[in-house]
Amino acid sequence: MKIAVAKGDGIGPEIMDAVLKVFDANKIDLKYEFVEMGKWVFDKGFSNGMTPEAQRTIEELGILFKGPMETPKGKGVKSVNVTARKTWNTYANKRVFQSLHGVDTVFSKAAIPIDLTIVRENIEDTYGGIEHMLTHDVALSRRFITRPGSMQVIRYAFEMARKKNARRITCGHKANIMKLTDGLFLDCFYEVAKEYPELKADDKIVDDLAMKLVVSPDEFDVVVLTNLQGDIISDLCAGLVGGLGFAPSANIGDHISIFEAVHGTAPDIAGRNIANPTALLLSGIAMLRHLGLMENAAIIENALLYTLEQGVRTGDFGDRSKPALNTTEFADAIISNFGKTPQMGAKEVLPNKKITPTVFKLEKNPMMVSTEMQQEKIAGVDMFIESSEQPEVIAQRCVHHGGTKFRLINISNRGTQVWPTGSRYTNLVNLYNVRFEGLSEQALTQLDIIGLYVTLCAEFKIASFELLNMWNDKKAYSLAQGQ
Repeated sequence: MKIAVAKGDGIGPEIMDAVLKVFDANKIDLKYEFVEMGKWVFDKGFSNGMTPEAQRTIEELGILFKGPMETPKGKGVKSVNVTARKTWNTYANKRVFQSLHGVDTVFSKAAIPIDLTIVRENIEDTYGGIEHMLTHDVALSRRFITRPGSMQVIRYAFEMARKKNARRITCGHKANIMKLTDGLFLDCFYEVAKEYPELKADDKIVDDLAMKLVVSPDEFDVVVLTNLQGDIISDLCAGLVGGLGFAPSANIGDHISIFEAVHGTAPDIAGRNIANPTALLLSGIAMLRHLGLMENAAIIENALLYTLEQGVRTGDFGDRSKPALNTTEFADAIISNFGKTPQMGAKEVLPNKKITPTVFKLEKNPMMVSTEMQQEKIAGVDMFIESSEQPEVIAQRCVHHGGTKFRLINISNRGTQVWPTGSRYTNLVNLYNVRFEGLSEQALTQLDIIGLYVTLCAEFKIASFELLNMWNDKKAYSLAQGQ
């Protein structure tokens, strides 16, 4: 079985070599195809951080095992880590956080066990990176939450929770504020939950979730979140178990999966052979289980846990009165403990399943579209205009442009209504959202919207506009604060 391996930047080559040394010592039936990815590939002129040969190899093999990678700063290029996840639609980012005997935290000292699995949506949200400067003072980021994308990751989370006999699955969200985007994600969660009646499914507003994870993390089991919120909460959970040095990560897709450590490249210690390889090793163990190599995974994980229990450490954790091992010595210590059973968290050694990854030869991009069951109509339009004038002046200049098809409903600034009612204490920026709705029940057309756009252009710079859609009698757009 072949997998693609990218060693990464900074400490990446050192910790990857240590992990592969552990794998080879356990006689794992894998062959490695090393591929070129990372900052040094950016520096060679490849704007996505990988060579075309690397992309072809990964798409042929279906598995990428990668070290940490750096994205050059100030060069206008995208993160190679995010690019890889999005290019190959690894829609579910699974991160497992467990108490490790020998890694002291406030919770281990209080005898509070932690066993959390965070499933983060990996493709959408603000990580689309679609941003525009609408005026010299106003930047816009578009946040995409889609029904098919949400269903993909949420269904994965429920399936995974069922297989691990989870007692609870929780949706983290901010649907109380972002009623359409997070609201859609939450609706999908409960839609899927109906298919898994044996699982306790509930939801928490993400700020409340963050507080409760810090106060009582043992109350949670599996948590699924949107991309940005999942990124933040998963790093919070890493802090509960000792830091990013103990945080494995699996990026799961239908065709390609990526296994990586989530910590950085640590350039300050690169080349010194003192980095902690535990996070990458745990990610590799998750990869072995994904490939059906259950026996190898259990033997290596038990050896790692036994090694940590003995107080063996690298310089970033553990009892400071004991000498720290370097990266290579730490790997050797794990190898010497093959076959030993830890006191806590021992994994059952099951036979290998020898699952061969299915290689897909896709001839076209998969299109994910749900069935539209409701009648759609255009009810109006939001025109985002640049102006430093007062709201009343904006209204006077806009109202007559409605003509016979539109009426001016309200004007808002940074999401807060400033006309027809508002407060003088509301600070303004030079971008207004001017909302027009249709005068009659008859649906508007795109040509009607363009006509309004043309007339408004005579007086304003229009930075952007959005249609106000409705499905049956349900508004598919938010109201302004105070509207």
